[in-house]
Order: sequence, then C-alpha cells, then structure tokens
Amino acid sequence: MTPEPTVYIVDDDDAVRGFLCQLVLSVDLKVKAFESAQAFLEGYGSDGPGCLVLDIRMPGMSGLELQQELNRRGIDLPIIVLTGHGNVQVAVHAMKGGAVDFIEKPFNNDLLLDRVQHAVAASLDGYQERARRDEITRRMDRLTPRERQILGLVVGGATNKSMADHLNISDKTVEIHRAKVMDKMEAGSLAELVRMFSLVEDR
Repeated sequence: MTPEPTVYIVDDDDAVRGFLCQLVLSVDLKVKAFESAQAFLEGYGSDGPGCLVLDIRMPGMSGLELQQELNRRGIDLPIIVLTGHGNVQVAVHAMKGGAVDFIEKPFNNDLLLDRVQHAVAASLDGYQERARRDEITRRMDRLTPRERQILGLVVGGATNKSMADHLNISDKTVEIHRAKVMDKMEAGSLAELVRMFSLVEDR
C-alpha cells in the first residue's frame, strides 16, 4: 500500500511557514513544517512519496546546503526552491543540483500549489515504480540458478527446443522449469514476464 504523500516545508520565517502549511492543507495534502534545515534532517525519517518546499536563504545551513546533503544521503525527494528577489542565480544553481522548480517570493498561491501537486504526482509515480521493482526483484530471488537461466532465455525469445539444446536437458525438463518460473514470478503471460524482467534489468 502506497503511503500518503507528505509535503515538507522548510522556512525560517514563522509567518511564511504557517501560511504555506495552510495553503498545502487547503488541497488536502499532508504537511510537515520545519524552521531550519537542521531540524528537517533530524525530523525526516521517511522514504515515502512527497516533496520539499525549501527556502534558499536561511541562517545556519542554507537551502542549497540542505539540498547537497540530501543528494549525498541519496534521499530522492522532489525539491521546490523558494527564493527572494535577487537570488535567482542561486535558485538556478539549485536547479542544476536537482531541484525540480523554483518560485520567487512573493509567490502566486495557485502557481505554488500547482507546482507542489505536480511534484507530489511525480514522486508518487517514482515511489510506485520503485515498489514494483522491489517486488519483482523479491520474486526473482525465489528462483533457483537454473530457473534464472531459463528466465533469461525465455525473455530473450528462445524456444523450448533451443533452450533444451543449449542447456543439454530434455524438452520436458525445460517445460517444468518454465512453468515454475511463471508461477514464482506470478506472471499471467509471456508478455507480462518480459515486462517485469525489463523493468528490473533496465535499472
């Protein structure tokens, strides 16, 4: 089951932080707010979907430094950078570091919400794809070495006869292994098996 997405807000301005929380709540999204980058790092403990709305200029650790730290930790959370007038160059730098968007203060409420919802939707897609890959990998781990061989040959388009010749086993044995592969992979068809294999092999 996919966890409920969360919008994280990091801004040292109490009034802005409170306003952003109310804005996000108005579109029925879960929100958590932090007054500093350090507080976010200490309080963030999720690998679920969501996004981060991040003020670029803050005392202590800046928004840019927080972004760099998240990259270092391998935390894949879409970031929308909020920047004051004159800080556009810094925001562009953040975009080059992986931020998905930046918005200048004072911001348009509808524009910000639109960007947040797009970021959350993209994060949900990514989360569900990772979960699907993890599940397929778990199924593949149940295969024996021989069944892994059969899987590779099947998705490569090999016939039962060619697999039997290649592995020096009987056609009947190939059929048994092939049936076990389909069962363990929970594939309803050859096409579905190929799609699953492609999803994990293309990583």
